[in-house]
Amino acid sequence: MSKVLDLYAKAHRIPVVGDRVFSFAFSQVAPYFWSVRPLFTVIEPNRAEVVIRKRRGVQNHIGTVHAIALCNGLEAAMGALAEASIPSDKRWIPKGMEVSYTAKADSDITCIAETDPEQWGGAALSESGGDLRVRVRGVRKDGATVIEGEIRLWVTDKPGAT
Repeated sequence: MSKVLDLYAKAHRIPVVGDRVFSFAFSQVAPYFWSVRPLFTVIEPNRAEVVIRKRRGVQNHIGTVHAIALCNGLEAAMGALAEASIPSDKRWIPKGMEVSYTAKADSDITCIAETDPEQWGGAALSESGGDLRVRVRGVRKDGATVIEGEIRLWVTDKPGAT
């Protein structure tokens, strides 16, 4: 089990504050994530969910959640998914992101990242590295998708891992 998955599982068992404690700790590893105050609600292999509350600090001039705040939430979800899913002999780094804004983000937003299990093994990730596409989307409280796209990862062997 990955460190992130193990820590999330332990924190998630603590009623009321466990997810908040984990979310704060995760954001300290990559401090920019704290700008959106992510709340991790699901972390498992091939899926992660992060809630971004609609609050003044993430709003744009029309009172909706800012596009870059949405991207930040999607990247946080992707990072947790990658850490929970990647084989122990591999490492990853984001390579690019493409998103489309499909509706106003006028409520709290759940940022979702997903992959398929077969993406993490076999010929898809050769010794020299390979692209891995993570599907991402942000969903309003009413179920409408407000942003969708993909984040491309570059996955390679860890140095010294065989």
